[in-house]
Amino acid sequence: MGAVGVGGAGYRRTVTPPRTAAGSATPSARAKSRRRGARPSGTELLAAAVGAVPGGAERPGQLQMTTAIEECVAGGEHLLVQAGTGTGKSLAYLAPALTVDGPVVVSTATLALQSQLVDHDLPRLADAVEPVLGRRPTFAVLKGRHHYLCLARLDNSTEEEPEDTLFDAPAARPGGGTKWLGEAGRLGKQVERLRDWAEKTATGDRDELDPGVDDQAWRLVSMPARECVGATRCPFGQECFAEASRARAREADIVVTNHSLLAVDMLADRHIVPPHKLLIVDEAHELADRVSSAAQAELVPELIDRTTRRARTLLRPETAEALTAAGDALAVGLAEAPAGRITSGLPTPLREACTLLDAATRSALDAIGDVKSDDPDPVRKQQAKAALDELSTTAQRLLEEGDHDVAWVEKNDSGNRRALVVAPLSVAGTLATHLYDERTVVATSATLALGGRFDTVARALGLDAPPPAPPTPAAAALAARTGPGRPAAEAPGRRLAGEVNPNAVVPATEGPGWRSLDVGSPFDYARQGILYVAAHLPRPSVSGLPEAAGEELLGLVEALGGRTLGLFSSRRAAQQAAELLRARTDLPVLLQGEEALPLLVRRFREERATCLFGVMSLWQGVDVPGDACQLVVIDRLPFPRPDEPLAAARAAAVDAGGGSGFAAVSVPIAAVRLAQGVGRLIRATGDRGVVAVLDSRLETARGYGPFLRRSLPPFWYTTRPEVARGALERLAKS
Repeated sequence: MGAVGVGGAGYRRTVTPPRTAAGSATPSARAKSRRRGARPSGTELLAAAVGAVPGGAERPGQLQMTTAIEECVAGGEHLLVQAGTGTGKSLAYLAPALTVDGPVVVSTATLALQSQLVDHDLPRLADAVEPVLGRRPTFAVLKGRHHYLCLARLDNSTEEEPEDTLFDAPAARPGGGTKWLGEAGRLGKQVERLRDWAEKTATGDRDELDPGVDDQAWRLVSMPARECVGATRCPFGQECFAEASRARAREADIVVTNHSLLAVDMLADRHIVPPHKLLIVDEAHELADRVSSAAQAELVPELIDRTTRRARTLLRPETAEALTAAGDALAVGLAEAPAGRITSGLPTPLREACTLLDAATRSALDAIGDVKSDDPDPVRKQQAKAALDELSTTAQRLLEEGDHDVAWVEKNDSGNRRALVVAPLSVAGTLATHLYDERTVVATSATLALGGRFDTVARALGLDAPPPAPPTPAAAALAARTGPGRPAAEAPGRRLAGEVNPNAVVPATEGPGWRSLDVGSPFDYARQGILYVAAHLPRPSVSGLPEAAGEELLGLVEALGGRTLGLFSSRRAAQQAAELLRARTDLPVLLQGEEALPLLVRRFREERATCLFGVMSLWQGVDVPGDACQLVVIDRLPFPRPDEPLAAARAAAVDAGGGSGFAAVSVPIAAVRLAQGVGRLIRATGDRGVVAVLDSRLETARGYGPFLRRSLPPFWYTTRPEVARGALERLAKS
């Protein structure tokens, strides 16, 4: 087949048909295959998958989850499933997914889980169930358009603005042509390598480029979805990597995507992800935040300046000057405004800047007009239109000052970023409208039941959840007698009335069209771990690491001899803890930010006496089974900071409605974060250790302490420091 080349750099690449997943069947072939003979059930496929693993055995929670998913698909109900670490939830939802006609979509929050599914779980499942299904099931990965190399962008990148690319504009040289800026420099070499890679890659997926390139280089050769002209109007449409990924997804049995793209798909009326009957949302506790991020917009002076230069050749001089003036006005307004949430209307300078920007972008869009098939450069015209349209929409949204939106001024510590940001106050309505329509949704995570109930997360995900019922007299009596994770005789008075026994699974909650299930965990938390709360410490009041908490940390780490993961509420606290241990012990201490995080985690895993201290990204990003991590220390309860605009606005809205914003917003956020952090300790059936919380409020706060403790795995519980240190000393000798 011939080659296609388009002006500019004269980039040429052989045209190939859209690529499909290896070994994939067409939809009609799949349907015929499934009609022949009796279709195996999800439990049968699960048994085949487990049986293919050496020494594999079905886990009760895994089987329970598979059965529940099949029932919900058959009955058209949605399902919330809490599946603790070690349940094997991936296989539990992938097996029944193969019994559903058409693609089944699996969405994850993290690249780590996406990689685990695509590189390990799905290939092994396909091998195991092929004899049972009579064919090999197929799968595909679907990512945002900007994750794929754009051949049109690669071809036309010679005309970009100088500070965003490595090229001079052709008109800058006598006779036109192309001149590379910094040809021998780092970025120049990266782009040259990307051009070579474009000739070899079958997918154009950035994650398959090894070694990778930095973000600045990738931006030169990728295309955000809003700037794409579409395959029918693009000269490279027939060989587009992003379009090929969508083609593979339409033909696959299982499509793996991410929450960010799923959120964009919902906001775009579900035109991106292929039609499907079953959606499985793993790491579902992250979904609402990802949807909120997708619906967030911002105005940055640098973006206005960049957009103006990109569109300048399409505009009259006075229109371009109006855009520049609006950007200058925004820069002045942001310089004068304090960082934080805007609670009483846009300050006058920012309102005036938004008004100028709205008028200037409307004028520019009118001047550019529609993108037509016979335009000399439709790609560049669409890029300019998309950038201007986004600025216009954001300016109008800020000027409306709707009750459903929150606006704030954002500035970083170095002062080199200033932005005016707007985001939805809540996304529950968006989820209720767009997440559940015409498909069954299974939402799963290890942290869905907060405070021992599903209703908090259900409401956050847009489901109609009933209010909590008061405990029965029998339940209240049991709660009063029972301590967290141990018999009542060992814990007199340790429980407050109304708490449930955390050794039991969370009771089911249900509402219109949905139900919930807690399948527990195969781990014996009460025997494998201790939850120690340092109730004798003063209530934390100052930022950083209080002296008493530092001494407590030192004693615990010395008792074990390292092997400690420290999860801190701030970088300052982590820094102070590292300095303390380095000054008072000979233990090696790794601090997040001093080296690349993957390298730090690898050293922590491999060097037995090492400590690793860090902040929020470690709370759910570290998986270190075995004796390398036998002490997890949390310096304080991870409530959102008062200056977090969205959390503060949501709490204020609840307060204004007569409720408690702290209880409704801040406590659930802390519960999810705390459960994720505590979950770093027990990662396998042989793991043992201690979780130490250096915040006495987990024990002493009668309003929210029990709620937070009920959100955690049922560890053996103590507030006695000598018990915790004794257990660590025994572990050190083992």
